[in-house]
Amino acid sequence: MSKILLARHGNTFGPGDRIVWVGAQEDLPLVEKGEEQARALGNALRDAGLTPAHIICGPLKRTRRAAELVAELTGFDGEIQIDQRLREIDYGSWGGKTAEELDSEFGAEAREEWDLHHRRPAGADWSPSEAVLRTQALASMAGAAERDGLTVLITSNGILRYMYNALSGPDADVKVKTGNMCAVEISGNSGTRLFWNEKPDAVLIRSTLG
Repeated sequence: MSKILLARHGNTFGPGDRIVWVGAQEDLPLVEKGEEQARALGNALRDAGLTPAHIICGPLKRTRRAAELVAELTGFDGEIQIDQRLREIDYGSWGGKTAEELDSEFGAEAREEWDLHHRRPAGADWSPSEAVLRTQALASMAGAAERDGLTVLITSNGILRYMYNALSGPDADVKVKTGNMCAVEISGNSGTRLFWNEKPDAVLIRSTLG
């Protein structure tokens, strides 16, 4: 069995910004707060006495920058690897719109089904398919588990939802807040959640992954 640390990138909106749904087509950078959140993860790993053996992230600016900051603060001297399977979901015509705009166009119930229950709205033009997302989520974790040492995967909320789903099946509240972390233990093609959606914390990291 191998343990993996998963993390969501930090904030991409600052105070006063128009907050919209951000998917694969919305390649936004981290704002100042988002960089602080990435540094908090790096500091927690350092304070736990752990240097990642591998850092893997999605290809979007927000995940690449978070990975760079974690690497810098932990003394990681390897090459950050890009995994296309960690790219956020493409939300199609939902991307780039506010919650109010989505409610007006598609209905509040459809949006809340996803936000609250991880149920993809019927007819939503999102991609890849749910079957592909579940397969890719499990494959990315299984691939990371084959590596020696601690692997850190940095991705986005939509992908983390499918990682949870691949391990545990559908659940009511699988959302991971910006900058938060999760840990899983993988054995073959199955795994167990060790913790989920926690703020970076050196004591928790050391007790779970040390």
